[in-house]
Amino acid sequence: MAVETQQAPQLTHDVEAVHRDRLFIGGEWVEPSGGGRIDVIDSTTEQVMGSVPEGTPADVDRAVEAARAAFDAWAGTSVSERSELLRAVSASLAARGEEIAALISREVGMPYGLSQMIQAGLPAMTFGSMADLILDVELEEQVGNSLVVREPVGVVGCITPWNYPLHQICAKVAPALAAGCTVVVKPSEVTPLNAFVLAEILEQAGLPAGCFNLVTGFGPVVGEAIAAHDDVDMVSFTGSTAAGKRVSEVASQSVKRVALELGGKSPNVILDDADLAAAVVDGIGKCYLNSGQTCSALTRMLVPRERLEEAEQLAAAVAGQLKVADPFEPDANLGPLVSETRRPARVDPVNDTMSMPG
Repeated sequence: MAVETQQAPQLTHDVEAVHRDRLFIGGEWVEPSGGGRIDVIDSTTEQVMGSVPEGTPADVDRAVEAARAAFDAWAGTSVSERSELLRAVSASLAARGEEIAALISREVGMPYGLSQMIQAGLPAMTFGSMADLILDVELEEQVGNSLVVREPVGVVGCITPWNYPLHQICAKVAPALAAGCTVVVKPSEVTPLNAFVLAEILEQAGLPAGCFNLVTGFGPVVGEAIAAHDDVDMVSFTGSTAAGKRVSEVASQSVKRVALELGGKSPNVILDDADLAAAVVDGIGKCYLNSGQTCSALTRMLVPRERLEEAEQLAAAVAGQLKVADPFEPDANLGPLVSETRRPARVDPVNDTMSMPG
């Protein structure tokens, strides 16, 4: 019997643009209510690599309505049914891993080898882990003279960032579906194409209509419409502190639950009894992962003052060995930043003034 195999993706930027014309709402690929488009820029070439619909509050209304209509039936499914579906999604994500990694390498700029392990690998692992975890959770538990019952919260709005785009979507969607919730997802407008791959996989896996809904668009429009919607029971947001404050403010008007994972960088504290060489090498690697575009990047190395010069020399030597290159070059360690807007301001050494690139 002949076995159909998936062809490996072409590892280059010179591929056909990916233009998505429809949103995924209520188990169907539907026309957006508006005619706006959002271009997706290849992080390396700075050329348009695709586009997605610019969603509107009307699209959010349709998506939330579909999620609300699907909630009771999905919440009523058995834990084993949900686990089985999540496991199938995990397998499909793994099967399309090369395609996902290549797509996100173009969107974000992470070198392809790392993208395979992280950008494509983590989403598959997340769905697989939730398939296992939900089987171990005690949904009803007697604590003293109280009965603790764990129930799905309802319709969950998922608003996700651009730096680990599919992983961040799956880190919200997989546990929500496992718990019996239905979801409305707004991916980052900077890196939205990968979300459509997940929608295809969920559709093919047989997820009931309305359990997963995808609306692309801008945060101040689609994100706010999700956070403000009376029929959204919870909002999970990952992104900047400023945007998180706005999500909380908008969501508070309907007194819904809010989970925020906001911006920040991590100090790397190296104590005086540490193996300095090993610690510095490890710290530089974690600082530069994904070109430093990581909320937990170890961007501030704190060392004993008497070993500062030694640490600086070690750090410079390690950083000097990193190769900044096209993400599809086999020996690339660092790709580009995701977009021009993420480039840091420059300091004029003569006038000591800040200027933006470009």
